[in-house]
Amino acid sequence: MKLILVCSGNTCRSPMAEAIFKRKFHDKAEIISRGLYVPENIHASFNSEKAMDEIGLDIKNHISRQLTIPEAEEADLILTMTKTHKAMILSACPGLKDKVFTLCEYAGIDGDVPDPYGGDIEEYRRCARKIESAAEAIEL
Repeated sequence: MKLILVCSGNTCRSPMAEAIFKRKFHDKAEIISRGLYVPENIHASFNSEKAMDEIGLDIKNHISRQLTIPEAEEADLILTMTKTHKAMILSACPGLKDKVFTLCEYAGIDGDVPDPYGGDIEEYRRCARKIESAAEAIEL
């Protein structure tokens, strides 16, 4: 199975989600993260790295990447951080409607994963906890 986790810039939420999902599903899926408006070749944000360090995950080598249509078409499942991300993907590729969900929707949790960008470390911790809760509710 190929799973893609998607956020805006691929420097905060989706890299954290990638690390969390790889820890849980390393033996069940190929897991990558991508962004929709990506400053290419940027490392994960400092606070994302710190929040992951605190739970024993290392994303220091993460490099941001843009989601491409061929990657999206090749994926078995695409989980976005917000309803807006999902809508943008489906607007570009309506044929993917059966495999694009928000992370929270797929996990049966209300809401979206809020963007911690520019916030303090506590916002990143809250974001990581929401992603972890969703991952715990999912079985691949």
